[in-house]
Amino acid sequence: MSAAVDLQRRRFLSTSARAGGLLLSVQLLPAVSLMAQAAVDATLAPGLFVAIDGKGQVTVTCHRSEMGQHIHTAVAQIVADELEADWQRVSVAQGLGDPKYGDQNTDGSRSVRRNLTRLRQAGATARLMLRQAAAARWEVPLEEVTAENHRLSHAASGRSADYGEMVAAATQLAVPEAEAVPLKERKDWRYIGTAMNHVDLDAILAGTAVFGHDVQLADMQVAVIARPPVLFGTVKSLDDTAAKAVTGVSQVVRLPALTAPAAFKALGGVAVIASNTWAAIRGRDALKIEWEHGANASYDSPAFKDALLESVRKPGESTRNQGDVDAALASAAQRVSAEYTVPHLSQAPMETPAATARVSADSAEIWACTQTPQATRGMVAQALGLPPEKVTVHVTMLGGGFGRKSKPDFSVEAALLAREVGKPVKVIWTREDDIRNGYYHSVSAQRIEAGLGADGQVTAWLHRTAFPPIPSTFDPSQKLPSIGELRLGFSDNPFEIANLRLERAPAEAHVRIGWLRSVANVYHAFAIQSFAHELAVAAKRDPKDFLLDLIGSARHIDLGKLGVEYDNYGDSLESFPIDTGRLSNVVRAVAKRSDWSAKRAQGRFLGIAAHRSFLSYVATVVEVEVNDAGQWSIPAAFVVIDAGTVVNLDSVRAQCEGGSIYGLSCAIGQITATGGVIDQSNFDTYTVARMNQAPKAIDVHIVDSSYPAAGVGEPPTPPFAPALANALFEATGQRFRQLPIPLTIPKAKR
Repeated sequence: MSAAVDLQRRRFLSTSARAGGLLLSVQLLPAVSLMAQAAVDATLAPGLFVAIDGKGQVTVTCHRSEMGQHIHTAVAQIVADELEADWQRVSVAQGLGDPKYGDQNTDGSRSVRRNLTRLRQAGATARLMLRQAAAARWEVPLEEVTAENHRLSHAASGRSADYGEMVAAATQLAVPEAEAVPLKERKDWRYIGTAMNHVDLDAILAGTAVFGHDVQLADMQVAVIARPPVLFGTVKSLDDTAAKAVTGVSQVVRLPALTAPAAFKALGGVAVIASNTWAAIRGRDALKIEWEHGANASYDSPAFKDALLESVRKPGESTRNQGDVDAALASAAQRVSAEYTVPHLSQAPMETPAATARVSADSAEIWACTQTPQATRGMVAQALGLPPEKVTVHVTMLGGGFGRKSKPDFSVEAALLAREVGKPVKVIWTREDDIRNGYYHSVSAQRIEAGLGADGQVTAWLHRTAFPPIPSTFDPSQKLPSIGELRLGFSDNPFEIANLRLERAPAEAHVRIGWLRSVANVYHAFAIQSFAHELAVAAKRDPKDFLLDLIGSARHIDLGKLGVEYDNYGDSLESFPIDTGRLSNVVRAVAKRSDWSAKRAQGRFLGIAAHRSFLSYVATVVEVEVNDAGQWSIPAAFVVIDAGTVVNLDSVRAQCEGGSIYGLSCAIGQITATGGVIDQSNFDTYTVARMNQAPKAIDVHIVDSSYPAAGVGEPPTPPFAPALANALFEATGQRFRQLPIPLTIPKAKR
């Protein structure tokens, strides 16, 4: 199979027209339509489409961003399977940022789950039309024509033809209605549900894949920006004399000051423009800037954490209430309570943000490692005062995203500077820029209190959560956790407890709050699954057995009937119910794969956690060892995921491995502020998992499931931190209710 190619729409249509190609489009809008026509029709609305040229070469255009999750491969697998294409004759093109594609946001672990059926229809429709063309040419019944591995055949007459031979005739046919297009049965799938190599792998290994940092344009300048160290800070005074004296520096540009709301706008500051990155960095280092920090200079992390804890110690606004929690707590044989805090985190993708812009009086072109090309298009258009249709966004490969690259502020910076300079400008964010000026995962505090009966069963559960909400980035008056964030592991608490109340409390944002892999699931799962272990210890029960008892009977939880506002990740509860049976199943499966009971009997230290997020179910077991110096390590981790129908087994395994290591980084990293200024600056001060901290082995089991496709990229992350904390308690006798977990833990006497 050929590697993914950067194929511009105009050039692609021109090439297809000369080849006499068949173009099939899936319009990714609420009303799905399938259209086929000759490629000469340049008015074709470009959706997620499959094209077959006169030589039989298949090109699948992917409208989502490739950031290591292998979406290029998955999209090709889906289309090629229903098309019955020869995998070696399929290539992938990256779509531009354009509303004609429908939703292009590569976030929320929804690229496959929202498009599996549509992509199957596209491939199946192309296959049917090729069969129809062959049947007409050979004057035989359609049902006697088969399509397999890029060939059309009529067994009775012995005739056969390559797909390419029937393309011209197929373009003249009317497109069948979607309901008239049969899809393959699951048992007949060739590519879907198998392990297939990443289509971009060769290009990545050869260094020919183009990432955001790799873009090169004629006469291009490089910009590095000194941004305000405190949100909404401004330049009080500037001396750029020394910066302009640096060889390679051409000019210094002051960007407009950021005003509320922050949204996705440029942060402001001072940009150094140079012929190369090194000169731009040296020039920025030579700037003498005095900053006016503004109101957010009062932000200090220790005091803010204390304020959050005080907030959750008081009654908050109830968002889910069942039974009589107060009475059940009052009558409990034993009451257990705990408070949990999680600090700000940085997405810290391996490739920092980078965008290149070329701007004229009436148009703009952007090349960016973006997760949200249409948001980029809209924000650039707004910043430049252009109609959105005058902005073209080229999506490069992404060296990781994790939510950071869904914010197009860096593309806006590039556009503003390119207009000012009059040449193409590439804005490079250094690692220090990324960590000091990002959109941070929210800091949170949670308090949970539960009652245990004389039999050790949980009779009451009270959970309060407080954190600066993501909507504050778009509206500073927003202080309560949003319903959208509460549905991420809080409102959908799966435990079968008669008396349960959930409450939210306010918190004010002092930095830009943004989404990070798994978003609020990270801190909600940490608190809930850690507390489940605490209750098991209080009840003197096996933590795995106790967790299964908490989950309870196999059932579907209808939050609507409980009066809870809940959007189920944007999908229906009918198609994707909150299924406690599936959650229990992954718990039992991971216990079996980790040899839970036998290892615990041998005195080994294991922790377990399970969580539903993005409509998938994941259970994780972490095994730890602690040496005499108190340094802990993870000899093994075990992950079981039920994500419904999966497309590429290798990709799912990779996401479970990567998601687990990312969860480990969430457990040991932190972003803090002093006087509104972020304390961390690079990986020497912002801790992410190193090789010696990562699990030496990660065993991944994918549940064979016929349920609809659910999310994969994010669900493995939330259970890891609580499973680790629970294992460390078993090893050291110390509770870790406040992240980050230290890398050295002296053993406590037990």
